[in-house]
Amino acid sequence: MSRVLNVAAAQLGPIARSETRPLVVARLIDLMRQAKSMGADVIVYPELALTTFFPRWFMADQAEVDTFFERTMPSNETAPLFSESERLGMAFTLGYAELTEEEGRTRRFNTAILVDRGRIVGKYRKVHLPGHADHEPWRQFQHLEKRYFEVGNLNFPVYRARGGVLGMLICNDRRWPEAYRVLGLQGVELVMIGYNTPVHNPPAPDHDLLGNFHNHLVMQAGAYQNGTWVVGVAKCGKEEGIEMIGQSCIVAPSGEIVAQCTTLADEIAIARCDLDLGRSYKTTTFNFAVHRQPDQYRMIVERKGAVPPAE
Repeated sequence: MSRVLNVAAAQLGPIARSETRPLVVARLIDLMRQAKSMGADVIVYPELALTTFFPRWFMADQAEVDTFFERTMPSNETAPLFSESERLGMAFTLGYAELTEEEGRTRRFNTAILVDRGRIVGKYRKVHLPGHADHEPWRQFQHLEKRYFEVGNLNFPVYRARGGVLGMLICNDRRWPEAYRVLGLQGVELVMIGYNTPVHNPPAPDHDLLGNFHNHLVMQAGAYQNGTWVVGVAKCGKEEGIEMIGQSCIVAPSGEIVAQCTTLADEIAIARCDLDLGRSYKTTTFNFAVHRQPDQYRMIVERKGAVPPAE
């Protein structure tokens, strides 16, 4: 039985703050149809794919913040995307801001779902929230994910779908090797990641010229060190005056980039992903059962911050 998935990275150009959900969903459907015409089985959309990247603004009114959140999925506005997925027989991942009632209170997460033929089969909530929680007007723009979202509470799940073991990460998660490794310890074969990453990093502007390099570096390392395909998909271009990186790509288990977008607009990059290609890495160099030494790694889970040795 073939274990080949044709996977499309569905990069999005900017989404204006004034752009409505139906207009954005129409763009997503157009990309899905393009991907299907190219033979895709799975399409990966970016983080917060239904709205502009709203954490760049400080908003004191929670009601205003909540206009960017989805209370149900699918909603009336997103239902056409689910219907198209069913009609075309395709799977997709979608990033969005999720508002939910859990444990007797309202909770808000940066979320991604895995949908197969119109049905939700998996969910992930972002763990590594970047940025800050307090108003910092000195910045050219803010990054208030720590204010608007809670840390994800679903850990790093994987799901059996389309004949493989699939997992999701969101944006900043891709910079943390622990995220890939927890997925890798569950035998992940395809990791799907959406991101909204600004070119400018206000606390560390000396990193700005390295944004695209660092973006690819972490995903290539995550793929190779865990013997898995990795798909990284951007919302990019100049959105509400802020430049965001593109270079959405598909990375093989070898760590090689095999497909990449070349614009900063809505674009499809597609690759033939043989899930069995990861097997040689999983059974040799990165045979976890043979080579890992978990008892030597306790500091990873016991210590949060770096502590140098005493002088």
